[in-house]
Order: sequence, then C-alpha cells, then structure tokens
Amino acid sequence: MKKFVKEFKAFIARGSVMDMAVGIIIGGAFTGIVTSLVEDIINPIIGVFGGMNFDQLSITLAGDATLNYGKFITAVINFLIMAFVVFMIVKVMNGTAAKFAKKKEAEAPKKKKCPFCKSEIHIEASRCPHCTSMLEEK
Repeated sequence: MKKFVKEFKAFIARGSVMDMAVGIIIGGAFTGIVTSLVEDIINPIIGVFGGMNFDQLSITLAGDATLNYGKFITAVINFLIMAFVVFMIVKVMNGTAAKFAKKKEAEAPKKKKCPFCKSEIHIEASRCPHCTSMLEEK
C-alpha cells in the first residue's frame, strides 16, 4: 500500500498533471464567461433584430411537457464561440512556435567537415585538429 501511495504522489506532483488541472479550472471559468456573453449580450442583440430571445423558443408537446429548443440553440452558440476561441489560441501558439523554429534554422552552422579526414571541426578553424591539414578559406 505504501508503494501505491508513493507512486500516486509522484504522479500528482508531475508538471503535466498540474498543468492539466490548471487548464481544467481555467476552462471552467472560461465556460462561465462565454455562457454569459451568449446569454446576456448576443441573445438580447439577436432578440432586438429577430424579435425574440433564443432561450424563450419552445414547443408545447402534450400538457405541461415542452421542448425548449431555444436553449439548445444557445448551447450550440456557446460551443461555437468556445471552439473558435480555442482555435485562435492554438493558431497563435502554432504561429509562435513556427517563428521560433525558423530562427533556429536560420542560425549559422558552428561546425564543418574536414575535406581530408572527414571529421567535424569548428567553422572558423584554418587547420584540422585531427589530421593537421591546412583548410582553404571560403
């Protein structure tokens, strides 16, 4: 049992688990913001032009049973907004990563091969330290 607890503590203490936990908490808070944006700002604006708020759209089926399809439309709008925001965040992160990758590629090489013994030597070397051959300047 002690080994199990020790392994569990090591698992929880890893950075990726903590990052995931922070992401889930931030995601939950972000969901509240997007829900408020849709329900408190977007739906009333659409209601002004359409004459009705989506949340109020429903069909009475039988007796007291109602089908609230307006709330479903609101949930779809919430999903689309959240998907768009996540897409934009990933797009920005990928663009930033690509810029850093290009900078690494653009760096000048620091080593070259000796034309005589084929060993790697410093780019500025004028003589090979392995075979002592004189290297021609480029």
